[in-house]
Amino acid sequence: MITDQRLSAEGSLPPLGRLVDNANRLVQTIAAPSLVQLVLRLALAVPFWRSGILKWGGFLKLNDTAVTLFTDEFVLHLPGGPYHYPAPAVMAFLSGCGEITFPILLVLGLGTRFAALGLLFMTVIVELTVPDGWPVHITWAAMALGIMAYGPGRVSLDHLIGRAHSPGR
Repeated sequence: MITDQRLSAEGSLPPLGRLVDNANRLVQTIAAPSLVQLVLRLALAVPFWRSGILKWGGFLKLNDTAVTLFTDEFVLHLPGGPYHYPAPAVMAFLSGCGEITFPILLVLGLGTRFAALGLLFMTVIVELTVPDGWPVHITWAAMALGIMAYGPGRVSLDHLIGRAHSPGR
């Protein structure tokens, strides 16, 4: 820390410097990387899970509303468009599968970076469908990118599997 450098250079730290240093240590303790990674995973999983659970009427059976949304309501806002989704029943099924599977993987911390990549891709599609939702979508994208960049953290199955297969165990 900066205050560590000042301490070694001057031998003692002024009271305000000690206060700042203690505050920095407290913040770093509260925002431990593994806790941050776990919270990111959970925060990204929740909105997709909630959306996905509404699409199903039974095991691998979409409800009529999900298919109707992709058939009649949802359109892709691309140049020259908007365009209706191709194969709306297939798109609804894939969307529903992704919105259930990827959040489960994130919560478990299993295949975490790939699950986050899947949700990042879905976020792009959602943004193309609902462009006015960009303040929320950019937050989802930031969380997905953070998970992809820094991994799942220690509170994850990925970490446990990695430790079990590391040579030093």
